Amino acid sequence: MYCYTCGSDEQHRPLTAAEKTWLKNRTGRKSVEEFFMCTKPGCRNLRTGFNQHPFDPVIRVPEPD
Repeated sequence: MYCYTCGSDEQHRPLTAAEKTWLKNRTGRKSVEEFFMCTKPGCRNLRTGFNQHPFDPVIRVPEPD
């Protein structure tokens, strides 16, 4: 998938349960099943299957503790 912040095609993965909980709390959405995270080191940008830039400003998933 294309990553808006990297400016190139990058691998993306579905969010883990903990990441989904974080995103729900961050955005107030009831469902975040449609989001994928860029796996390029240092990026962690979110997108959906159809929307390359769903948030303005960009939301990045924090690194796990």
